[in-house]
Amino acid sequence: MELNKIIAQLPYSEPFLFVDELLHADENGVTGTYTFQENLDFYRGHFKNNPVTPGVILTETMAQIGIVCLGIFLLGNDLGENTVIAFTSADMEFLKPVYPNEKVTVTSEKLFFRFGKLKCNAVMKNEAGQEVCRGVLAGMITKRL
Repeated sequence: MELNKIIAQLPYSEPFLFVDELLHADENGVTGTYTFQENLDFYRGHFKNNPVTPGVILTETMAQIGIVCLGIFLLGNDLGENTVIAFTSADMEFLKPVYPNEKVTVTSEKLFFRFGKLKCNAVMKNEAGQEVCRGVLAGMITKRL
């Protein structure tokens, strides 16, 4: 599947889309990037005079790239209009802050995909190649009734 088609099928839009580009996708994992623009609304209050990207947003970015993009790739032609990919759990470790205008790269490695459950190891790195967070993410793929 063409990488741009995966992004086009994401169930998100601005201001809650945290995928700029997919660099790689195969049956074992996915790699993508996102740049946290300084005008994003959450920076106004997190933290005063020293904005830092909230951990929940870093987790969401990793889930959008590492679970949802990979899930779309794995489903391929089986992805229907009633398909729902839901984030179900995360066990995260935060190592470095991510500031406004930083570009991050997320790499997700599939641990398993069976019975509609997708579980991955994911790592986010900054442009210097330093790990900023890592974790185990999971999601479920189901059909909307």
